[in-house]
Amino acid sequence: MLGTTARFPRRLIEERRIRYVKVGRYVRIPESALHEYIASRTVEPIRRPRAPYRRAA
Repeated sequence: MLGTTARFPRRLIEERRIRYVKVGRYVRIPESALHEYIASRTVEPIRRPRAPYRRAA
């Protein structure tokens, strides 16, 4: 779902940067945890007012 290698989510789990659920020996990441992770690291663009064009000298 993230489009990464299997190593990346494993690292997130090891560093406790994402929620996960252990069921016996299996580790599962809830879909809601992925959405939260993505939302918390989304960077919005800066909206600047456009300056009027000036003539080159």
